[in-house]
Amino acid sequence: MENQLKRTVGLWTAVATAVGIVVASSSMVSLVQGFGIAGPGFIIAMVVAMLLNLFVAFSFAELASIIPKAGGINHYTLPTMGPFIGMISVLSGYVLVNFFAGSAEASIAGIVIHDVFFPTVNPTAISVIFMIVLCLINIRGIELYSWVQVIVTTLMIVSIVAIGLIALTGTGGGGEPLPVSLPFNEMGVGVLGLTAMAFWLFIGGEFVTPMAEEMKKPKLYIPLSMILGLVIILVADTLFGFGAIRYAPLSELANSDSPHVIAATGIMGRTGQVWMGIITFFATASTLNTIICSISRMLYSMAREGQLPKAFGRLNKWGSPWVGVIFMSATLLVFLVAGITNSASISTFILAGAFCWFITYIIAHVNVIIMRYKHPNVERTFKSPLGITFQIVGILGIFYMIFNIFPEPEVRTQIYTYAISFLAITIIFSAIWVKAVMKKGLFELTPLEQLQKDLPEANDPLTSFKL
Repeated sequence: MENQLKRTVGLWTAVATAVGIVVASSSMVSLVQGFGIAGPGFIIAMVVAMLLNLFVAFSFAELASIIPKAGGINHYTLPTMGPFIGMISVLSGYVLVNFFAGSAEASIAGIVIHDVFFPTVNPTAISVIFMIVLCLINIRGIELYSWVQVIVTTLMIVSIVAIGLIALTGTGGGGEPLPVSLPFNEMGVGVLGLTAMAFWLFIGGEFVTPMAEEMKKPKLYIPLSMILGLVIILVADTLFGFGAIRYAPLSELANSDSPHVIAATGIMGRTGQVWMGIITFFATASTLNTIICSISRMLYSMAREGQLPKAFGRLNKWGSPWVGVIFMSATLLVFLVAGITNSASISTFILAGAFCWFITYIIAHVNVIIMRYKHPNVERTFKSPLGITFQIVGILGIFYMIFNIFPEPEVRTQIYTYAISFLAITIIFSAIWVKAVMKKGLFELTPLEQLQKDLPEANDPLTSFKL
């Protein structure tokens, strides 16, 4: 069939996508700041956050097994709540949020690479070059994306684990380990207030789902890649986080915009600083590569449903949705060059983005619940365990994080202001588009059978995937 995505993606590309989008420069900042605030106690918030993300993975895996489309959450929402909610879930939870989070990611990388390697080069110029290269890689198609993603993600994770082990074994030569105080003893259960910050360390594994039409065995690879990704991230982040607090004062880590660089320098001196600069390069490359790749496919699939201009639904000779690739890359460049996400506001924008992502995750959980009751007999090659228990727990956990998104009330108010602004923009645009362009009801449902048609064949003999 013409103008259709091709199945070329293997398991390790899917795992690299799940890990690469999550372990970003911004998440490295959140990880080490969290350990700076709560010391070893931050691991409690991390485990809770990982479990909540695991529940999210269960929901996305089940939905993807029913509707394995490139549109991801949008297509999962069309038969349950209609095009209006579907558009909001993508535009607020992924597109608009990543204008800010993605440009902040590129900004962090530019600053770190400037500080560590090229102090005479403008950090914004470094970030711009970075973005242009990634845009060209994605225009060239999924095969080149896959090679780049696997290489940079593997090097990044191996490096993070290596530095963590070096710190914990005391073989780095950067200095003597520091005595670590335990602010968790003072915080008590208050450490759970950092769950939203810890949630950012795992958020985004579902970015593999827009690649459903390009995976060789989507029934197996989608759930497996998300679960493996979360486990890999928890192990790597735990090793590095505990290593960081052995070699840098907690207060310094908590208040720095580049705490991961401070930690690596403390562990291994100048060698650690250079190594962390390289890791930052890999982390930003893997994250932005995935953002451009996955969101362009969401836009492609939405255009095919009439929810965006038709141009987004075009593929080039390499099978890449090139209009979406250029749109995402160009917008990120505009935000970057304009300095909208400067270092002073990075943490606030990250958590505002997390807020919008929370709304999308609630929509995913609700979709599973509705599907269970409206379509109980439809084929599911993956089914979330214990009925809808994890969906209900997941929704309650997300609401807790929304209301406790940051300990300081002033910063929390800022986060809410940005997040509500993001949502308001997407709500207005989506309502106008559905009513005026699509000429449909906001909550008019698309038959499930219609969404399951016209998919490229998958080389996937799997009938079910159970935990």
